[in-house]
Amino acid sequence: MTRIRLGPLDPPRGTIRVPGDKSIGHRALLLNAIAEGAAVVGGLPEGRDLAATLGALRSLGVSITELPGDRVRIEGGARWRAGEPIGCGNSGTTARLLLGILAPRATEPVTLVGDGSLSRRPMRRVVRPLRAMGARIDAAAEPGTGVPDRLPLTVSGSALAGRSHRLPVASAQVKSALLLAGLAARGATSVEEPTASRDHTERMLERMGASVRREGRRTGIEPGPLTALDVEVPGDLSSAAPFLAHAAACDGFRLGIREVGLNPTRTGFLEVLGEMGARVEIEVEGDDPEPRGTIRVEGRGLRGVRLGPEIVPRVIDELPLVAVLATRAEGETVVTGAAELRVKESDRIEAVVRGLRALGAVIDPLEDGFVVHGPTRLRGAALDAASDHRIGMALAVAAAFAEGESELEGAEWVDVSFPGFFERLAGAGVPT
Repeated sequence: MTRIRLGPLDPPRGTIRVPGDKSIGHRALLLNAIAEGAAVVGGLPEGRDLAATLGALRSLGVSITELPGDRVRIEGGARWRAGEPIGCGNSGTTARLLLGILAPRATEPVTLVGDGSLSRRPMRRVVRPLRAMGARIDAAAEPGTGVPDRLPLTVSGSALAGRSHRLPVASAQVKSALLLAGLAARGATSVEEPTASRDHTERMLERMGASVRREGRRTGIEPGPLTALDVEVPGDLSSAAPFLAHAAACDGFRLGIREVGLNPTRTGFLEVLGEMGARVEIEVEGDDPEPRGTIRVEGRGLRGVRLGPEIVPRVIDELPLVAVLATRAEGETVVTGAAELRVKESDRIEAVVRGLRALGAVIDPLEDGFVVHGPTRLRGAALDAASDHRIGMALAVAAAFAEGESELEGAEWVDVSFPGFFERLAGAGVPT
């Protein structure tokens, strides 16, 4: 474990950029791998999650060529077989979307494995509906022992039949896996969610020629080929969020993030910042296939808010930061409908409660969220990233507000999505 010392930081200011959106980067690579032709994907972020997808695709026979800068050239027409287990690292997106891709396409059995954290995350939510379409997915160690829920899993390609799915919990990863399987199934496939989840996959499928129907919370797809699509990945709003949170909590300070993704299914955090009292300006500057532009946030006095299931899917990755901001806000902040936080890279409810309590915050866990009583004075403490990049970044922001020095154990986990994050946070506001 890597430990890093963290102290109070000056509020961020100026205009900065952040790494590319890994959610979009994963999909640009995976969808082009099953498309006809070749495409160039640029703006890919560094980090172990994207490296896992690149490595998995290469192992499955996809031709990927590194180009100058942060670009790659990717060609369809993979073998869709591998002589050894495919490592997905810590990336749930890699594992779950590959299950959907391989279920109708694997030419030989393929085993997916993950690191210790990913191997504890639930997979039954995607295995069960894929099996209902005819997929052959088994526990690698004990095939035929029921519906498996953990990696490693072995996928054997089979003919699938399209069907209608109703998900009990909104999940962009599960929805995407089922749509990608549906592209190679017999007949139409549809997915209905209780609330709308992020729609990066649907946008990209539409631009690549797929027949996609979107009606409210239901998304349908017809089988058919995809055409390769060049993609320039915008900046990651989730990577921008720690800097925006830091600025929002500091009265009178103004920060801009440029060339960042502004997909409406991802901008819930900006709405929360506004509801808490920060001034938020959004300037859209492009929309192909994803909206992008500049965000400007000005810090003002914050107030507590109540967030429920209707907004949680659009702010799920930023909820640990909401808890941090709540320690700076007047009144009570209540988050409910976020049980999904308990099955992320860590139990994020437990991890953020433990970390903020160590700093002196008054925060209580709920089964599906948390309650924060603010404002509270934070003091430096020993902190644990809980093997989770989002927790590591959120606690680093909390430490920036605290009096005295903190020490964060497990700082290396932040490299999953944002190598160099701590240096950037310390120097935020320097124009680039």
